[in-house]
Amino acid sequence: MSASGLISLCFNENALSVCLLSVAGQWGHCMGEECGSGGVQTRTIWCVHREGWTTHHTHCQHMDKPESQRHCFKVCDWHQDLFEWDVSDWGGCVLVPFFANELLPRTAECITAQHGIQRRKVHCVRTSNRTTVTSRICEFFSQKPAVEQACLIPCPQDCVVSDFNSWSLCSKTCGAGLQHRTRHVLATPMYGGANCPNLTELRTCSSPVDCPAGEGEYQYSLKVGAWSECRLPHPKDTLLSGRTTVDFSTSHSENNTVTLHTHASHHHSHRHHHRAHKNPMSWELEVGYQTRQVRCTRSDGKNAMLSLCTKDNSPLTFQACAMPKDCQTSDWSSWSPCSKTCRSSDLSPGYRLRSRIMTQIPVAGGKRCPALEEKEACNIMGDLLPICPRYVWRATDWGECRILPLLSQQDRRQANISILCGGGIQTRKTYCVQVPDDSCCLSTIGVSRPVNARLCAGEEPPSAVQRCSIPCQHSCLLSQWSPWGACLHDNCKEPQGKKGFRQRRREVLWESSSPLETCPHLVESVPCEDPVCYLWQVQQEGRCVPAKSPCGPGTAVQSVTCVSAEGEDVPAAHCEGDPPPAELACEVACSADCVVGSWSSWSACSHSCATKNAEGRQSRTRTVLALPGKGGKECPAASALEEWRVCNDHPCVVFYWEASAWGPCIEEASMDFNGTSFGNGTPTCAMGVQIRKVSCTKANVGPVISKRCSDSARPETVRPCSLPCKRDCIVTPFSEWTACPATCMPGSSSRYRTIIQRSANGGQECPDTLFEERECESLPVCPVYRWRTHKWHSCILVPDSVRRGLPGPGEACGKGLETRGVSCVEESGESANMTECLRWAGPLPPQIRECRVACKDDCTLTTWSKFSECAGCGSSRSRKRSLSGKGRSKKKDHCLNEKSYPLEETETCPCDEFLSQPYGNWSVCILPDPSAPGSLKGWMSHREVKECGQGLRYRAVACIDQQGHLVDPTLCTDSGYMVEVCHIPCPLDCKLSDWSAWSACSASCGSGLKIRSKWLREKAFNGGRPCPRLDLKNQVYEAVRCHRECSQYEWRIEPWSICTINTVDDLPACGEGVQSRKIRSKGTTSGEAGSVDDSLCDQDEVPPRAQVCFLACPDDCVTTPWGAWSNCPLVRTRNRSRHILRHPASTSPACPDLVQSEICILNSTCFTYQHRVSDWSTCQLSENAICGQGSRLRLLDCVRSDGKIVELQKCQQFGLINKWKLSESCVVDCPVSCMLSDWSPWAECSHTCGSRGHSARTRRVLQEAHEEGRPCPNQLTQTKPCPVRPCYTWLLSDWSPCTVEGAACGEGLRRRNLSCVVHWGDGSKSPPQPVGEEELCGDKLRRRIQQEMEQPCFVPCPGDCHLTVWSSWSSCQLTCLEGRSFETTGRQARSRAVIIQVMENQGSCPHQVFETQPCKGGKCHSYQWRTGGWSNNVRAVWCQRSDGVNVTGGCFPQKRPTTVRHCHPPCMKPFSHCTPSGVCGCEKGYTEVMTTHGFLDYCTRTPGVDNNKKADVKTNSGRLKPGPSQAQDLFNEWTLRPVGPGTEMEIIFTAQPACLRSFLPLKHKPTKTTKTSPPPQKPLTLAYDGDMDM
Repeated sequence: MSASGLISLCFNENALSVCLLSVAGQWGHCMGEECGSGGVQTRTIWCVHREGWTTHHTHCQHMDKPESQRHCFKVCDWHQDLFEWDVSDWGGCVLVPFFANELLPRTAECITAQHGIQRRKVHCVRTSNRTTVTSRICEFFSQKPAVEQACLIPCPQDCVVSDFNSWSLCSKTCGAGLQHRTRHVLATPMYGGANCPNLTELRTCSSPVDCPAGEGEYQYSLKVGAWSECRLPHPKDTLLSGRTTVDFSTSHSENNTVTLHTHASHHHSHRHHHRAHKNPMSWELEVGYQTRQVRCTRSDGKNAMLSLCTKDNSPLTFQACAMPKDCQTSDWSSWSPCSKTCRSSDLSPGYRLRSRIMTQIPVAGGKRCPALEEKEACNIMGDLLPICPRYVWRATDWGECRILPLLSQQDRRQANISILCGGGIQTRKTYCVQVPDDSCCLSTIGVSRPVNARLCAGEEPPSAVQRCSIPCQHSCLLSQWSPWGACLHDNCKEPQGKKGFRQRRREVLWESSSPLETCPHLVESVPCEDPVCYLWQVQQEGRCVPAKSPCGPGTAVQSVTCVSAEGEDVPAAHCEGDPPPAELACEVACSADCVVGSWSSWSACSHSCATKNAEGRQSRTRTVLALPGKGGKECPAASALEEWRVCNDHPCVVFYWEASAWGPCIEEASMDFNGTSFGNGTPTCAMGVQIRKVSCTKANVGPVISKRCSDSARPETVRPCSLPCKRDCIVTPFSEWTACPATCMPGSSSRYRTIIQRSANGGQECPDTLFEERECESLPVCPVYRWRTHKWHSCILVPDSVRRGLPGPGEACGKGLETRGVSCVEESGESANMTECLRWAGPLPPQIRECRVACKDDCTLTTWSKFSECAGCGSSRSRKRSLSGKGRSKKKDHCLNEKSYPLEETETCPCDEFLSQPYGNWSVCILPDPSAPGSLKGWMSHREVKECGQGLRYRAVACIDQQGHLVDPTLCTDSGYMVEVCHIPCPLDCKLSDWSAWSACSASCGSGLKIRSKWLREKAFNGGRPCPRLDLKNQVYEAVRCHRECSQYEWRIEPWSICTINTVDDLPACGEGVQSRKIRSKGTTSGEAGSVDDSLCDQDEVPPRAQVCFLACPDDCVTTPWGAWSNCPLVRTRNRSRHILRHPASTSPACPDLVQSEICILNSTCFTYQHRVSDWSTCQLSENAICGQGSRLRLLDCVRSDGKIVELQKCQQFGLINKWKLSESCVVDCPVSCMLSDWSPWAECSHTCGSRGHSARTRRVLQEAHEEGRPCPNQLTQTKPCPVRPCYTWLLSDWSPCTVEGAACGEGLRRRNLSCVVHWGDGSKSPPQPVGEEELCGDKLRRRIQQEMEQPCFVPCPGDCHLTVWSSWSSCQLTCLEGRSFETTGRQARSRAVIIQVMENQGSCPHQVFETQPCKGGKCHSYQWRTGGWSNNVRAVWCQRSDGVNVTGGCFPQKRPTTVRHCHPPCMKPFSHCTPSGVCGCEKGYTEVMTTHGFLDYCTRTPGVDNNKKADVKTNSGRLKPGPSQAQDLFNEWTLRPVGPGTEMEIIFTAQPACLRSFLPLKHKPTKTTKTSPPPQKPLTLAYDGDMDM
């Protein structure tokens, strides 16, 4: 009983129906004092009215009250471990109605899926022995799992069948007969779809010719049954041993029954004969016999006397046969290791294989061999497997840097390769290694064992080419020399002796990065006398102050400081001797004293250095400013107005320190740098020292003693350095040995290793052996076994005991079988197991053949003669025989039939002449491969791969015999190829001219660029290096800085002459006068002596040649000349000043102004200055470099605000700081040519035979071309044809028609044959042609036992009801949802329909059958109803598949369109009919007149209508019925459209030549006007005046 109960009770009380329900609650827990079966469960019972309210329990009948208590098993907590739910897997999803064994009709279309249910079994079991106990025990601990659940099944798919084919011919040529037509199954019903309809349709037919009277009504046919199983004759066979025991009454239906599946092979009870010896040493075949039923059948299906069918010939009812032997196999081998041995991201399982071999070939229809190989999944989850190894690319060390590959052909011929430097390229080798998963990427170089590169195919290999550079000779860019400095002690801190040095310096503007070289010397010195490091510097701070009177002697205060040679203040103790006095005696001129001006600056030194013959001198002058008066102090003598002094008195000898290049880094014991380590603890390489020679060198002479040079400027001779690290050679471990060939095949195995780091600096050298090869371990020689055939036994016939009990010839003669034994022998001739020959000895020789024992009446013929001689290739030969004993033969005419007994045979003569013909196209030109064997295994080879020159191209040759058959190509040529020398044109690089001469400097004054260029001579050709970027003139240029002096010529000025005053009478020579000076043009460049033409100097800046001068008279005020003007930019005006040298006498005029001002005018009275830089030069490389690191430069100018370029010192005087960078590093991109890997080895042929085979090899791009490098060739893959080898294959013929031996109908066989054919393997050349030597295709017997060569079949007798042959397989169809399929395997179907020939035989007809099979490459199909046009309110409706095939089934039946159309109410008016739109209309020639409700009132004849049939309008003779086509019907209606803004409607009938327009006063809404072309005739218009009853 269920856990809760519900019992209802209904009764009639006062005519009201009352219903009371007994309701039971859930059972409570099992209660009891102890665990076990003594527990009690209770539940509550109450009485409920059907409307839901509870009532007293007396209202419910007591007899129907459910139990409220029951015994139970009390479960304790510890019982939980003893019991558990046992749950089975879910069953298949089944449609819900199938549980009730009924299939309800579908009322709604299934869209996606239909509901189903799946069930499983749930039991409560003991955990100890899995026995079932009551479910209540497990329910105490956990809820019972669900036993059923809903599931989804794809929508039902009805059976889909094709259209019927055409009707057959009438079964009788006279009188009444039958016709049939059939259709076939396209898709079988699935998921509850409708079953297939009848595949056959019958109809009676009759011939106009009556059957002649008196002729037999029936046809008689000899009908045979199937041959019985082959059996051995028993020694105790009785007379009836061979007789048939088949009941004729049942055999008829058995013969006509066709099973769904292929006929199974017969199995026999004699198998124990073969099982006795598992591995026999020889095979013998046994010959038995088989029988069959023969009867005479009438066309109505009844049996008749045999003599009505056989006439004279007795039918064959027995024959000899070979006893079947089943296939036998060895035991299974062990399972192979699982293909999946590790865990990876691929979740697919692995597989493993096992195999067995055939130990007995099946014979005579014996059981065919089972599968000889089995495959099963393994390691499906793979959780316990180790993680799969990872494969990553590794790379060797980079090879040496090489520049040669960057050179063009033109440069290679001209360059000195040994001194090349700058940018280059270096290469390395990549290889694939296996790494543990956790350390795949820790280091780039390791010592993992190399593996096949295919294992790394998923990853991008590291680059194999990179840029590098070779340092060029050191180059420094230096500034100009500074002026010579003061004469200083060599060491001012410790001055010694009276000899010193003057020095000048220069700076490094740009230095190339070459660590071993140094720049030229930067300091030059000359010896000098009396060096002074520190000097007293005196500056007058005040004017002369007279001691007593306003003029006369006095003192001037001056500041005294000690300064260094550089002008820096230092403590006074550094200066030697006493300091100059702080006060200096002076004199202020009195009014009558002579006044002399201050000294001028010293002139330029006449010589830069002192020689024996000349020394440098310079002078300074002063002038008289005022003449003395009476009693005044006189002016000094003229000689006192000029002073001379020696200058640049140092000798013309320059010394400097010459330093050689730094030597190599060497060890020095005193330097304890070894063992130092970085912070991370990794030891560094040892430290050493570099040494260089430093010598004092006299300019233009050579080395001199060291003391001639300044010791303080001596460069260092020793510096620390890092010793080059010792690098040992690092080699990968050897790869695994390559696999040895298959068993018992000779061969070798090899392995290799790769150098990943070359040794350096005394490290361990690399090993010599990088490639090893070894012979494979001594494999057993392939065993030699052969078949040994025994003698043929005598011909065996059917035993007499069998023959006598059956109808047929009683004579012991005719066809029989003869057999022979076969055994296996070793090479030595000893017997061996048969399985060894099956494996090694080739095809099994035939063991059985037909034979014949001559009968008395047989035709006897002589043996064949020898074949005639051959006359050569293409001829034929023949042999002959003749009849013998013609007189004794009773069938002389039969023997003379040469078709049955040919007397001559002809065959084509064998021919050894073959014809070779070229096949296919030539291959590309293939250059010889220069690589030596094993070169890939070692260090990178730096050979240049040649891409041009002489090569070979190949073309396949087909070898044809005299019959036109393809044969082995080696019969025609050695290699199977035509080979031809070919040439690949070499690439020609772009060629440029040599550099032109440098152009003039682009700036006429100051800094600029000068340019030189190359121009294009030859463009690149055949993939040569392209040209650099050319300008519009096809030129490429180079620019360097240049500087042109702005003042190459300057005005040289001599001192002013004495002021000349024109005196009048005896007046003193004072006041205004004139003074002049000489000015001449002179070049600024050194060595240009003498004057030049004045026009070469700037005419705008010609200094004045004369000026007004003033010589003060006695007692007048005397001032100094005007000082320099102050700077302009700070104030709008500039000033200059002067001071008084002599005060005037009291009687003389006062002194003039001491300060003068003027407004600043830009570019007139004042100028501004700024720095300007030139353009950058092009990147300048070392002369031996092609590319790489270089420098580019520019120059700095000082430009005045009026645009004039002035000396750079001008900008420095104004405090301008140069912020421009005048040199910088730059890079010239290297013209890297494309670099390719080596060609891979030629791959195996794509086809082992035929004309389509080709072999390919590939290479990959290691480095794409860059800049002007040679581009990559397009050809990264090369193919060449393979020799055209003949393809031999077994060709399986089509099934023959069903043949019944010795009878007209009944059980027969259809056969197919295997033939060895040769073809070209291209599918289109020529059809396969038979080959005489079948062994070229392999073992025919083995091939035959893999195929079904015979099938039982049935030839119906006249009148038999039978099945058709199988239809062709339908197209592959998938189960789809909305046009998409979720499966990869589809289904296809075929069927057999039932053919009834005589109605009387219907009862014995078999059922129609169909079958399905899985298929690949299916399509989704949808089905849709299609309709034809209406004709007399009837139309055709059919279902069409999405591929256009008309079918029955597939479309949803409830959506089928109607085929017949009806009008409601029926059209009863005269001349009316039902129109396609379902309303009543008038026939042609009549016009509808409608009621106000829109129904047809009556039909009136249309005036002037001839109906296109020239019918009389007045009569109805031209009236037409509705046409058959839908298109016509569409025009048989009236159309209404508005004709204006009013309420009239225009009615137009467009199907007629004359058109009636009727205007109806109807209310209407504006509608969209439809454009219609007006009819060609003038319409006839009738106006109606609003009759509403029209």
